Amino acid sequence: MKKNRGKPFRGQGRQSPSKQPATAASPAVELLLQRAISHHEAGQLHEAEALYRQVLQTSPGHSIALHLMGVIAFQMGQCALALELIDRAIQSNPDYAEAHNNRGSVLHALQQYPAAVASYDQAILLKPDYAEAYCNRGNSLHALCRYQEALESCDRAIALNPDYAEAHYNRGKALHGLERYQPALESYDHAIRLNPRHAEAYNNRGGSLQALLQYEAALESFNQAILLKPDYADAFCNRGNARMTLKQYPAGLEDFDQATLLNPDREYLHGMRLFLKRVLCQWDDAEDNLRQIEAAIHRGEKAALPFAVLAVSGSPAAQKHAAEIYVRDKHPPCSTAPIPPRPRPDRIRIGYFSADYYNHAISNLIVDTLERHDRSRFEILGFSFGPDKIDEMSKRVSAAMDRFVDVRSMPDGDVVQLSRELEVDIAVDLTGFTKNHRTGIFAGRAAPIQVNYLGYPGTMGAAYIDYLLADPTLIPEASRRHYSEKIVYLPDSYQANSQRPVSAKPCARQDEGLPETAFVYCCFNNTYKITPTVFDTWMRILSRVEGSVLWLLQENPWAVANLQKEAARRGISPQRIVFARRQPAACHLARQQLADLFLDTSPYNAHTTASDALWAGLPVLTRPGETFASRVAASLLRAVGLPELITATEPELEELAVTLAHDAEHYRALRHRLQQNLLRAPLFDSQSFTHSLEAAYIAMFERHHAGLPPDHIQIARS
Repeated sequence: MKKNRGKPFRGQGRQSPSKQPATAASPAVELLLQRAISHHEAGQLHEAEALYRQVLQTSPGHSIALHLMGVIAFQMGQCALALELIDRAIQSNPDYAEAHNNRGSVLHALQQYPAAVASYDQAILLKPDYAEAYCNRGNSLHALCRYQEALESCDRAIALNPDYAEAHYNRGKALHGLERYQPALESYDHAIRLNPRHAEAYNNRGGSLQALLQYEAALESFNQAILLKPDYADAFCNRGNARMTLKQYPAGLEDFDQATLLNPDREYLHGMRLFLKRVLCQWDDAEDNLRQIEAAIHRGEKAALPFAVLAVSGSPAAQKHAAEIYVRDKHPPCSTAPIPPRPRPDRIRIGYFSADYYNHAISNLIVDTLERHDRSRFEILGFSFGPDKIDEMSKRVSAAMDRFVDVRSMPDGDVVQLSRELEVDIAVDLTGFTKNHRTGIFAGRAAPIQVNYLGYPGTMGAAYIDYLLADPTLIPEASRRHYSEKIVYLPDSYQANSQRPVSAKPCARQDEGLPETAFVYCCFNNTYKITPTVFDTWMRILSRVEGSVLWLLQENPWAVANLQKEAARRGISPQRIVFARRQPAACHLARQQLADLFLDTSPYNAHTTASDALWAGLPVLTRPGETFASRVAASLLRAVGLPELITATEPELEELAVTLAHDAEHYRALRHRLQQNLLRAPLFDSQSFTHSLEAAYIAMFERHHAGLPPDHIQIARS
């Protein structure tokens, strides 16, 4: 959520024109000044400005007139002129506390935050009980991410004026910055009680509720902000995010559209909008939108969140730039004390940090590895910061750890401190920039060695992430320049895998709405991975294989309708696309055996979904691109011994998909080989994979203890 900095003199709590210091001037000038102030307070800025000019014609150094002329310039968006006029007022009267305060407001708007703080300090020096200056100072300190100081400044403002709504609002922002979301919520509520029409407080209140994973309540708060302020772009954008989380996708897109109309330069908005359109399979202007976003990213603009770029762009350069922009903006390195050298431990302590310790793809993949770690050489710690879900997988994961810590309610800094106190040697981020991520923990340096693994298939663009676990298929040597991390190459596939249960309940095509004798193509990837180019290929395949159908996941009803419409536009009957409702994992694995061939997506492949298909005995056909996310299925196919299903181009993928449907003997041999390989190829050999992963951890650890910086590491097959 964007941090609201307030409008000129609103968030900054400007000094009222009527509350100016007394001056020694002629009665006529004083009368003229009071008339000007009356117009100013009534919002009649042009009339007030004309009268202030008349005062200055008679008294050129009149500090109040100069100051309030500066206020009007600021209110009209003329910051440079405002600063010049207020500086002249201060030159005329250096002890003018109100002018120093509003000078700080102008500097804040110009994003010159240290200078703004200095101006507020001067105002407070001149007027120690100046609540507004303390409040404004807190706002600028917040912009500098000096949240604790901001909180103290707002607390001082409230001590001086307990009924000061703006101070309670700014206090809420400081608390949010400190990740103290419940107290932040209470401060916003206090601000709203004092000023029920405070739209910004409702908007930021919604942000704290989102951080507390209370999305329905957040939505209500954003609704109120928009009701109070119908042109509030930030609130529309934030409500769009909440609606997307709640799977109210069309309404969320409407919010993003409205936010775009109100503020087309709003940071990260265009990427969120394009990603949501991909979720809906709404492809109008898709390629133009993507090109514009990529161009903006290369200009250094905050055009899209990293995960959105990962999902929609096939450019590794764009993905790296987007990650670097986001890290600089939201998660720069924290100025924490360095970790002092430690004696070599008896066991290397591995800290796995994740938001997904429940029935989630990441836990399903890694749980066998967690259980198989060699406890004579490694101590395994789990740090959980995801939703409060207790299921069989969450119990299994926590039981696999030597120590499991729920850190959901702890601020990032406290988690960093805990990790250091527990002397974690290697901190492994299993979440990256995916949902509920806590990148700030790694920005604070939770461990001497920090690793990006499994959850986020791309670079994090952060200097404080030392390594990325991959394999030679995912990141060829020539592609290393697109990754800020050093690459640790595992010998087969990078992906941990667990031998998950497949339901023994019989499955029939009829139960799934599939034709009994047709060749069934399928893809169970999320809808945002389906691009117009990929869908074009799929429809050409259906047109060339008589009676064949395409079996897709029913992700949301709007995507279903859009895909049916797109099929008809390409001359394919919508009835030839069959949609599968979600089922428990074991049942979903079992029913995949009803399909004949899994058609992969690009530039974002099937990842866990591809492993699921292969484990079910279903061949996967893929076309790798240039990015990590676009090469995962190729990595998995090599590790399961089916490299011939890796194609170089879309036409080649199309030809092979058609050939396998027409050549029954070739297809049966391929499927038989997959079945034979499942228990002897590396992909599902959890024990061998765990040994390789542990060898990677040892290699990182030894470099660090030898005083060597991170470097690329190749792990040999054991």
